[in-house]
Amino acid sequence: MQKKKVAIIGAGPAGLTAAHALLSRTSAFDVTVFEESRAIGGISRTVCHHGNRMDIGGHRFFSKDQAVMDWWAGRLPLQGAPAKDDLLLHREKPLAADGPDPEREDRVMLVRNRVSRIYFAAHFFDYPLKLKPATLWNLGLWRTLGAGCSYLRAQLWKRPEANLEDFYINRFGRVLYSMFFEAYTEKVWGRHPRQLNADWGAQRVKGLSVFALLWDSLKKAVLGKQNATTETSLIEEFRYPKYGPGQLWETVAEEVVAKGGRLLREHSVRRIVCADGAVTALVCDTPQGRQEFAADIVISSMPLKDLVQGIDGIVVPEKVQAIARGLPYRDFITIGLLVDRLRLKNLTKIKTIGDIVPDCWIYVQEPGVKVGRLQIFNNWSPYMVRDLEHTVWVGMEYFCCEGDAFWELSDKERIDFAIDEMVKMHILDRGDVKDCHSEKVKKAYPAYFDTYDDIATLKAWLLGIDGLYCVGRNGQHRYNNMDHSMLTAFATVNAILDGVPKEQAWDVNSEQEYHESNA
Repeated sequence: MQKKKVAIIGAGPAGLTAAHALLSRTSAFDVTVFEESRAIGGISRTVCHHGNRMDIGGHRFFSKDQAVMDWWAGRLPLQGAPAKDDLLLHREKPLAADGPDPEREDRVMLVRNRVSRIYFAAHFFDYPLKLKPATLWNLGLWRTLGAGCSYLRAQLWKRPEANLEDFYINRFGRVLYSMFFEAYTEKVWGRHPRQLNADWGAQRVKGLSVFALLWDSLKKAVLGKQNATTETSLIEEFRYPKYGPGQLWETVAEEVVAKGGRLLREHSVRRIVCADGAVTALVCDTPQGRQEFAADIVISSMPLKDLVQGIDGIVVPEKVQAIARGLPYRDFITIGLLVDRLRLKNLTKIKTIGDIVPDCWIYVQEPGVKVGRLQIFNNWSPYMVRDLEHTVWVGMEYFCCEGDAFWELSDKERIDFAIDEMVKMHILDRGDVKDCHSEKVKKAYPAYFDTYDDIATLKAWLLGIDGLYCVGRNGQHRYNNMDHSMLTAFATVNAILDGVPKEQAWDVNSEQEYHESNA
């Protein structure tokens, strides 16, 4: 009996998880993954530049779904936890330059301490904010009194949550909102919070507020770290692949091929061919030219905007086309700077190699600069940096739109701009820069404005196409975490094999009790 052909669009977390899950449960399908680039992992890939590794956007491996945690551990077993408040982890030997890595077979997850802070008014504040003496000292007496009064007022007179600004003010008060949320949100999304749907806050930071911060501090003082019962935005420990997130997805891709699946790189899907209301084939641009591949089932993680535009053989209603055309995204650029040292001093009690600041992320709230976040790759994993003892590998994260002025700059112009901003913030000296790299990511962040309010109409129409399943962040136009993207893939496989309604894949992350505040 001829096997049914399953075409999976995208070799990111959702697509690879779907392929792996299908092939692990049955041999009744011929599974092919179509990836438009050479890289594996989508936005969760690891970029290697002269032996230094970049994590595109930062990926903490933590989930409250134990099935996901177990699945990760099945691919990359867990290595022992570090000492309390200690980011030191010494390597046995230096990393290789670009190309095969002699240590690549050492496939493990590290346990890392989460350290993320806000850089505001030349001071560091914990992220998420923690109400402790250092925070109050950095705020100063008048800011602290103003923030306290503002918070009390917000609790007494709740605002109807018509937009994201209302959401934040209700939980933090206007003063803290103005300091730590307003400008940063506009920097990330390109819109003022008044123009953004409150759904964004409800999904990404549900449960986080001044009260939650106080309650979390009290619990930790009494019980210690309790990851399993803590808001994800407050979690202080996470797992991380030794060589960055791409190591996990490269491992999964190898397992997919070993189980009989195919992975076709540089195969960009242009059309989804349908007949009689069901999918029948994909048309791709390939290194050998445009080709058609038969398909009985299509699992798509491609952006909904592109998916709808590529559907052929079914009349797409004008309203559905308009919704898809209007779905907004924010694009993303990471600029890596390899430097001799940072001017920032490590004033914490956390030990680090080279005594650098211990942060994974630094959220930049400084006025007058475009950069949104800094990543210190040394602190994600010491295996991300080739010369760990003598260099610091920093990622500068910029949020923009494809085709805007910043996006269209040359790599050299963008890198010079980024260095100027780091010098302006007194974080480094220009002469300390040894190497640099710029990496663009299209449609990194699905946004919740413009035609997003009508996405239910688009979703209902797509659910009516037999054999078509949508998974992942872009596949559902939902700002999912990595584990949520995987759960959409698991739900889709259940729909294919067990007859579960396929709309259940769209319910993932709609009523979850936690969400990670990555951006």
